[in-house]
Amino acid sequence: MVEILQDYIPYDVSVKQALPGIAPLAPDGWITEDEAFAGQMAERDRLISEIPEKVFCDSGASFDAKNEVLDQILQLLRGRPNYKISNTDVIRPDGVIVKLEGDPLLTAARLVQEDLCLHEKSADGEHVLTAGVLCFPASWTLSEKVGRPLSAVHGPVVEYDENIAKRVQRLFDGIQSGRPVWRFNLLQYIRPDLYQPRKEADARRVDQDYGSGDYTRTEHQSLVRMPKTGSVLFSIHTYIIKNKSKILR
Repeated sequence: MVEILQDYIPYDVSVKQALPGIAPLAPDGWITEDEAFAGQMAERDRLISEIPEKVFCDSGASFDAKNEVLDQILQLLRGRPNYKISNTDVIRPDGVIVKLEGDPLLTAARLVQEDLCLHEKSADGEHVLTAGVLCFPASWTLSEKVGRPLSAVHGPVVEYDENIAKRVQRLFDGIQSGRPVWRFNLLQYIRPDLYQPRKEADARRVDQDYGSGDYTRTEHQSLVRMPKTGSVLFSIHTYIIKNKSKILR
């Protein structure tokens, strides 16, 4: 068990928000670097290298949509002095060199702390999770969700009823390019592991997983409209702190 922790959570999680709990976000706020960058990125690289089939899934996402995600992230990172970007590679703040080659969504996920889940609108009007890089799952499994529409992705969530499903679909339809939105969740975990998948049929083991524990885990979840393809990116920045740490600074 490796502890890769932040010192604090940079937003107030003390008030429980009703679903979907969305708020406006700064145009560049969907990609952030914090004090756990080096540790999280090393763990991300390890997972992508050792179990790529478990952390990266593609059900037929369009190349243009995936490539636009990479282009948008590179455009954002070019304005940050701790990244060095050329036409062929990127030097991350931790000094690791990432080649700009291969699958663009997977490459993008090696540049930032965020997990990246791409949604594209289907012929029937519902957004579908077509591809994703999920290195830090909080009790779900990417392979069970990819290729499914929003209503099916969130099916196991108790609070996610038909009314919420319609509201979330309207939310996805209404997201505007350059105006991302965000929400957060809040969980208590026994272990600090970033990679904690769970299949839908598996029981929650409160003695080993979550329900109470020594660690507070929260995800800063952003929704971003890609300006050209119109796809929606769901980016997830994971914070884990010990419960004796400060929740908010």
